[in-house]
Amino acid sequence: MSALSVLLVDDYADGADTLAELLRLHGHCVRVAYSPEAALDALPADVVILELKLHGTDGWSLVRQMQHRAVEKLPLFVAVTTCGSPKDRQRSEEAGIDLHLIKPVEPAILVGLLRRFSDVLISFA
Repeated sequence: MSALSVLLVDDYADGADTLAELLRLHGHCVRVAYSPEAALDALPADVVILELKLHGTDGWSLVRQMQHRAVEKLPLFVAVTTCGSPKDRQRSEEAGIDLHLIKPVEPAILVGLLRRFSDVLISFA
């Protein structure tokens, strides 16, 4: 597995910092953005993990903005969120979010997901 660049977007700092540290322990290069504006400034990344409920905007709008800013390739977008209704999932699909997970997410699931994505990137390199 090769290290991925991960952008973690959540305005709940304690949760974001804890998840960031976990992903760093698994070898990934993680940057944390506590606001939508900081997230846009932190691109590019291989993977963007984000909460959909953000102050000032929502994650779906943020993903669309990130897609417009992508220069080389789009990141893998993973929502890790409290938004779990069927309508929320539909909005995620329409916005181009690749995976919609509901909090709390078992850490091993995220670590495994990143491992598989890293393996796919290596096979295409």
